[in-house]
Amino acid sequence: MRRLIIPVLAAMALVAGCAKTSPQDLLTKHDKEIDKIIAQMSLEEKVMMLHSKTIMSSEGVPRLGIQDIKYADGPFGVREELGDGFRPLGWQLDSATYFPTGSALAATWDPSLAYDYGHGIGVEARLRGKDVMLGPAINIQRLPVGGRSYEYLSEDPALAAALAVGYVKGMQDAGTAACVKHFAINNQETNRGSVNVIIDERVMREIYLKPFEATVKEAGAMAIMPAYNKVNGDYCSENEHLLNEILRGEWGFKGITVSDWGATHSTMGAALHGLDVQMTGDNYLGPPLIDSIAAGKVSEKVVDDKVRELLRVRYAIEPIPADKSNLVQTSQPESRQAALEVARRSIVLLSNKGKGLPIAKDVKTIAVIGQNAVLSTAAGGVGAGVKTPYEVTPLQGIQRRAGNAIKVLYAPGYRNFGGRVRPGQTPGPLQAMAIDEEPDADLLAEAVELAKSADLVLYFCGTNKNIETEGSDRQNIKLPVGQEAIAAALAEANPNMVSVVISGGPLELAAVEACSKAMVQGWWNGIEGGTALAEVLFGDRAPSGKLPFTYPRVLEESPAYAMGNFPNRAETQEDLFTGMYRADMAAGGPMRRVTPDSKYTEGLLVGYRWFDTKGVPVAYAFGHGLSYVDFEYSGLAASKKAYKEGDTVKVTFDLKNTGDMPAEEVAQLYVSRKDAKVEYPAKELKAFKRVALGAGESKKVTLEFPVSELCWWSDTGWQLEKGQVELLLGSASDDLRTSTSIEIK
Repeated sequence: MRRLIIPVLAAMALVAGCAKTSPQDLLTKHDKEIDKIIAQMSLEEKVMMLHSKTIMSSEGVPRLGIQDIKYADGPFGVREELGDGFRPLGWQLDSATYFPTGSALAATWDPSLAYDYGHGIGVEARLRGKDVMLGPAINIQRLPVGGRSYEYLSEDPALAAALAVGYVKGMQDAGTAACVKHFAINNQETNRGSVNVIIDERVMREIYLKPFEATVKEAGAMAIMPAYNKVNGDYCSENEHLLNEILRGEWGFKGITVSDWGATHSTMGAALHGLDVQMTGDNYLGPPLIDSIAAGKVSEKVVDDKVRELLRVRYAIEPIPADKSNLVQTSQPESRQAALEVARRSIVLLSNKGKGLPIAKDVKTIAVIGQNAVLSTAAGGVGAGVKTPYEVTPLQGIQRRAGNAIKVLYAPGYRNFGGRVRPGQTPGPLQAMAIDEEPDADLLAEAVELAKSADLVLYFCGTNKNIETEGSDRQNIKLPVGQEAIAAALAEANPNMVSVVISGGPLELAAVEACSKAMVQGWWNGIEGGTALAEVLFGDRAPSGKLPFTYPRVLEESPAYAMGNFPNRAETQEDLFTGMYRADMAAGGPMRRVTPDSKYTEGLLVGYRWFDTKGVPVAYAFGHGLSYVDFEYSGLAASKKAYKEGDTVKVTFDLKNTGDMPAEEVAQLYVSRKDAKVEYPAKELKAFKRVALGAGESKKVTLEFPVSELCWWSDTGWQLEKGQVELLLGSASDDLRTSTSIEIK
């Protein structure tokens, strides 16, 4: 058969060579040939393409030599090979690189690293014969308790968009289509299968849709996954406004929409309002669709349009025959190196008031306390995990770095909460029965004695992937299993204590910080996470991660809670996905079909926008992250005093590393409107850049953003308000060092 694809890199080069060409036009290059194929197909063959063939594939056209489309999870690595019911098949070569999870990637604030991340996953997907990867996951982190905060990128649309674009470009340059998810406004796991988001159009456009828009327009995303929830009354999988008017109409999307698993709800709604592929089953976009066409309710042209979009992706992504895939281990050295680089730059030094870090040269004995130092984070919970060939835990990283010169001791310190203990199940000696279980007296006594014998205590606290998990949100952001009390006891035994938080999302940390000489956010940091963490703790490299979301002092001060917008109601239903696919995780019993409204009345004030506008203090601000050196900002200047529509705002400044070791800083540029007639947050991120500086080195740095990013959404579309705009430059949203003003004319 004549090959039905074009090499992705060559096609991208053609697209880039034409100034007026959209990245989406890559997908339309073979439409004439595709139309000829569609003309040869029976209605039954066409409809066969619009639903799942297996749990991770959709049908091709065997008679015409067109291969199936093969999908794989997930956002931070290629999931192992699966059978029905998400049952692992136990293959030998499907171990893939476990990349740091989404919040860790976001903490790098580095789109070039996001590109390497996406490219590494894309390369490994090709080795497995996969066409479409189900990622990245790019929803805005609205809730500190969000079960999938670890998968998502940021509470800020500018940061999330830049990273998502890098990720998608990297993945698709490797020849794998990215399926960007979850479109749209999928910000909670509680009742996610039916919750109805009530949201203002301006808020939706300026905050929640921005990252998706960027992946379509700038990165040429080939696939989009509609979310489980409803938006303003309609399920995302059949939402005319989202899928047809905005995604295809305004943004010019030419690829495929693939429902989340179990998120299709009707034949007519899905067929007429923008869904291409039902995952999984054929009870809607299968025989009932053929019946609807026969009854004259749906035009066959609707089916033709969906098939055309599917064939566009099939043409763009080269099918890999079964005998050419899975020949080597999925995880590749280059991907593992990329994962390490992300981990290195993600680690956030939250505080260092007692100068506990880097580890002093005279330390000879280290007591590592806490199960989070040894637990794997590659898998667990409901969401996608990675079968990784290995995972360097924090304890292993510390032991390897310490070598023979430093004695490293370990004690578990606390029982780990691994999720609900089922009837008849006997918990192990290190397994907690409840998330708020009090410290075990024997484990605590062992840890205290170990702490007394050491020069330094490294206390590992935080959560795990059964506490932060797809399918449910956390009840609070408190440390589990008595970790605060354990921290206090350890610090009393040995005041020279540094605490390391291993989690995907924010936690209340005031009590632990009060008894720690330093605090580090270590994330779920991938296959080489322990290696990267040890390098930072021992001072081999300066920490350079920045928080991609705010850590509130207490949960009740965060916007959705303060406004009474979450939780939506006391009654909850069994999670849609677990009820359909994961009997081992389901609570059992009939599902309750509740449809609560989730009112986004905090509006534009998501994350730091809320805290800054309302003047509410926080524990750690958006963009916060310390180093072992100090940075000096000076000489901020805009390229012009006044800008108009179509211009690009450009600023330059001098950045100096005043310390005695190489380090990297993430410079952040925010805007604040002066005397505006339209309501805006107190400030908003518009540009940022990671800058590497040698000891004592200075660099001239440029940041820029299009004036269009200052527009606001009105009833008639995007509008640009004229007037004074203050540009605020610094190291974090609460650490702004210098400013200048420009005028928008």
